[in-house]
Amino acid sequence: MPRGSVSRTAKLASLPLGAAGRATLGIGKRMSGRSSAEVSAELQQRTAEQLFAVLGQLKGGAMKLGQTLSVFEAAVPEEMAGPYREALVKLQEAAPPMPVRTVHGVLAQQLGSSWRQRFREFDDAPSAAASIGQVHRATWRDGRDVAVKIQYPGAATALIADLNQLGRFARLFAAFMPGMDIKPLVEELKARVIEELDYGMEADSQRAFAAAFAGDEQIVVPRIVASAPKVIVSEWLDGLPLAKIIASGTREQRDRAGLLMGVFHFSAPQRAGLLHADPHPGNFRLTADDRLGVIDFGATARLPEGLPEPIGRLLRWSLAGRAESVLADLRTEGFVRPEVQVDAEAVLDYLRPLMEPVATRHFHFTRAWMQAQALRLGDPRTEASKLGRQLNLPPNYLMIHRVTMGSIGVLCQLDAAGDYRGVIEEWLPGFAD
Repeated sequence: MPRGSVSRTAKLASLPLGAAGRATLGIGKRMSGRSSAEVSAELQQRTAEQLFAVLGQLKGGAMKLGQTLSVFEAAVPEEMAGPYREALVKLQEAAPPMPVRTVHGVLAQQLGSSWRQRFREFDDAPSAAASIGQVHRATWRDGRDVAVKIQYPGAATALIADLNQLGRFARLFAAFMPGMDIKPLVEELKARVIEELDYGMEADSQRAFAAAFAGDEQIVVPRIVASAPKVIVSEWLDGLPLAKIIASGTREQRDRAGLLMGVFHFSAPQRAGLLHADPHPGNFRLTADDRLGVIDFGATARLPEGLPEPIGRLLRWSLAGRAESVLADLRTEGFVRPEVQVDAEAVLDYLRPLMEPVATRHFHFTRAWMQAQALRLGDPRTEASKLGRQLNLPPNYLMIHRVTMGSIGVLCQLDAAGDYRGVIEEWLPGFAD
């Protein structure tokens, strides 16, 4: 096993040992007279602290999972999320860089030994880094500013090894996301690894998005300049990253970015036949002309017919209070298995709070709202949680569900407000009928 893999495995293996040590510490503290709630809160915080420390040192699958989880940060209580918000932002947009000689080696292998002749200038210092590659700024031979995305050598091995390890420790993530089942998330990420490693497929997806939104007044997607299996060259996109807007943006920036995220999420399947499936803030920019710039198309879902019509119909009927119709459609689509008996009104009560963002012409996404929903659905003592465990998430809806929930998490981080009902009336099939 390569030294890097041994190092990653050792760091990940330290997670359950650390948790066991903290559990023992908790027993001792309870015996000393401290309350169970006090001890549990401290153990939860220490487990989360170790988890973020380990994820922050890794590339590959661990960082990919860290980025995916980070969009749900708004669901975590403030006293726990506050100390780690900076670490989560770093996970979204930072990673240790490749040595320059490695960068040049990949470029020579992918673009040919005369690769430098394709560029007027090439900056050896990376401008951004992510889970499987890093980005360099350059000037193409025709004078265009471009972003050069270069895949880490060995990225496939690292991704699969890390995700296999993280899958074994899924229960530990309960310290960060109470009530969230991490295993299906890890399994879906593993299923997407091969696609994300295929930069040729990613370039084709970006071309499709760029064509669909060419000249759009709200959304901008950089065009592809050149591509190879491990390198993508695309037009450079300036703008204010959403992570900075989350940290210190104005009310106008928050609301504009949030509404445009909604437009992009719901309109792309209809316009491009694709769903952008990686909604963390590092992949979005607010440009100087107030458009939403979108980058990184490694994770996409192919929806040639657009978003499934039953989603819009279920939303419409839920808002109209048609409990029996909602339950019938949930059964048809596989959300309620044939052998499961549930009360239609109880199902509607379960869904209704989740419909709030589109129930009126104005909704304000906040961390408090998302935390309340996470508690309602995740606390095993609540009726909603008990009902939720009887429901099913069909495989063909898994990615749509994850991306929608992830996008909502980002909207809550943005603290964005706007007319989201108007967005789905225009773009979600089945809703406005």
